Amino acid sequence: MNLLYPVLLSSVLWLAGCATVTPDAANPADAETTAAHTPRYPNGALSPITRAQVTTPGVASLSAPADLWDRIRRGFAMPDLDHELVQDREQWYASRPDYILRMTERSSKYLFHIVEELERRGMPTELALLPYIESAFNPQAVSSAKAAGMWQFMPATGTYFDLKQNVFRDDRRDVLASTRAALDYLQKLHGMFGDWHLALAAYNWGEGSVGRAIARNRKAGLGISYAELNMPAETRMYVPKLQAVKNIVNTPEAFRAELPLIENHPYFQAVDIKRDIDVELAAKLADVTPSDFRALNPSLSRPVIFAAGTPQILLPWDNAKVFERNLDAYGKGQYSSWTVWTAPSTLTVADAAQRVGMSEDGLRAINNIPPRMVIKAGSALMVPRTASTLADVSSQVADNGHVAFAPEIVTRRTTVRAQKRDTLASLAQRHRVSVANLADWNDLKVGASLKAGQSIVMFLPLRAASAAGPRASGKVAVSTRSAKAPAQTSKKGGTPSKVRKR
Repeated sequence: MNLLYPVLLSSVLWLAGCATVTPDAANPADAETTAAHTPRYPNGALSPITRAQVTTPGVASLSAPADLWDRIRRGFAMPDLDHELVQDREQWYASRPDYILRMTERSSKYLFHIVEELERRGMPTELALLPYIESAFNPQAVSSAKAAGMWQFMPATGTYFDLKQNVFRDDRRDVLASTRAALDYLQKLHGMFGDWHLALAAYNWGEGSVGRAIARNRKAGLGISYAELNMPAETRMYVPKLQAVKNIVNTPEAFRAELPLIENHPYFQAVDIKRDIDVELAAKLADVTPSDFRALNPSLSRPVIFAAGTPQILLPWDNAKVFERNLDAYGKGQYSSWTVWTAPSTLTVADAAQRVGMSEDGLRAINNIPPRMVIKAGSALMVPRTASTLADVSSQVADNGHVAFAPEIVTRRTTVRAQKRDTLASLAQRHRVSVANLADWNDLKVGASLKAGQSIVMFLPLRAASAAGPRASGKVAVSTRSAKAPAQTSKKGGTPSKVRKR
């Protein structure tokens, strides 16, 4: 036993020696690796890590936002603007709690969709508050400069971003289309300037104007931030307004503001339509009031929805299924009581009304035709749909329909005496009327010869007839028996004689 103990001890020491790795002096890399794993202990007491030293990214909250306001606050990502104008606008809004409440209640229909689109694109959710500044979230708002809709698009800018504007609808007011276009535009501007405040200035003032203001400051050795640029008063106040609204949304209690509850849930749902349908019928089938229907579909300007141009309508979330169920059960065949008729030539309102079987007043009312105007050729007019009209309005008409008017030319019956060597052609050229009409007014052939002193009847525009008197040296006799020329058509099917084509 006494001999066994030394033997076992020697064996253990030998095995431990085999397990020890000795750095090879000929291989420095191995030496560095071994040294790197040598534990080091700091001298003195350990100090806590300060906030500035923490580099681990924050952990996202697992709890869902309590409401849409909370969700918007979580997505704030734009730098705050610290400017005295912000405080000025904060006081302005805070002193008008009723105005804030009306705006925020109106926005409850649209805000969820805008926030969804911003998050999908990775854009700051402050931009969801921009329609408060632009239009107070009124999709029917129109500025003095003719900007329209929640996002206030000018006609040309709307066309650039594919917002259709015609006699039947204006997509600058459409909830989905205008939001898409506005966010496209803001992304484009941010890509140009690399700064959200400058992008917002360009949205209000124009990208060219902001670009020139930046170039002027650079040339003068000045800063190019939003606060440093020279800009109009409206643009100078634009971002401070948005910052003020952001601050109120962020801490409403600090401003004694009341924000209505907006659930973090879609307010509306898009529903496909495959046939032209009256607005009133669509609202009835969806069990919503016409005013609520138009609030979600504000681009429509006529009493009918043309499926070829507007293939979707927006309905409150709970009413979408109601609409689809009632539409399937609707058994009256025709959904629309209106269609479109294109004027084949320039016509008086009375002539057009007679052709489509309407009263003149009725045609004027449905198509917003001003008084003392004629309808120009190619105009797309809303007219009643008959039982024999099977086809819906085409996409060409639904997307491009327009109405054009021209002033109605008031004429007076005038008698002119032919001079030596006068012909109908020379008289027509002199008085700027057509030879066909001149022949028709006098029951003559177009090539008929005239005798000196022969009386020729004309229907001249009132101004031209008045001006003709002094030049004709008593040879023009003006009859006051008729204030307007008869709505007479030439024998060759020309336009009405009292209308001059332009």
